[in-house]
Amino acid sequence: MNKTLAIANQKGGVGKTTTAVNLAASLAATGRKTLLIDMDPQGNATSAAGVTKNETDTLYAIYFEGKNIKDVIKESRDGYSIVPGGQELIALDVDIRDNHKQGFLASQLNEVQNAYDYTIIDTPPTLNQLTTEALLSSVGTLIPLQCEYYSLEGLTDLINTINALSSKTNTNNRVIGIIRTMVDMRNNLAKEVSRELELHFEKVLFNTLIPRNVKLAEAPSFGISALQHKADSFGAMAYLALAGELIRRVENE
Repeated sequence: MNKTLAIANQKGGVGKTTTAVNLAASLAATGRKTLLIDMDPQGNATSAAGVTKNETDTLYAIYFEGKNIKDVIKESRDGYSIVPGGQELIALDVDIRDNHKQGFLASQLNEVQNAYDYTIIDTPPTLNQLTTEALLSSVGTLIPLQCEYYSLEGLTDLINTINALSSKTNTNNRVIGIIRTMVDMRNNLAKEVSRELELHFEKVLFNTLIPRNVKLAEAPSFGISALQHKADSFGAMAYLALAGELIRRVENE
């Protein structure tokens, strides 16, 4: 059954899109059919998938022009499919909010429910209507978190928001896991924040650590994941490990 997972954090620069792209590629590498939805107007996940922004349809075309979600899906070089994102999603965000059309994305995903094993949604770095649509459409949320104190401050708020949405809208979304990203354990602050996470969020904290890695940073410029760019890099291997941990966590429930 299709597992739809949002990747969310209202703070930017925490490796959210890097996680979305490399996790989608890693899941595809395990033989699981994977769809990545880019809901960020910046469209960085689209570029990282090798799709040219502003030259392809997004969710905007589905919402405003009546196209079917199947018509806008593209294929990446990493073996996963993608619904591209772009600047026109800003208009989508405004219209859904102003016209109270919440649940648009969930209805569209019903069209491809049986076509994929996983649907990964990359959200904007803010709790706007696009992010809310992603949360309402998902059975779970993954939270990438950089090991610094400012990241910790907003974590509880985000978890509370997810829980509130689930209780008020009768959706099943819950926090599947917190992912420590851009980790450098030579840094004392990273060690300390990591210990705080282990102390307070042990049940949902992934064991896999995503390191600071130049290959993760280079890969998007080639329109591929780190797995395609350099499979034996620490970044690529970390995301493969994360995919394995995710699979064990959600498929063995």
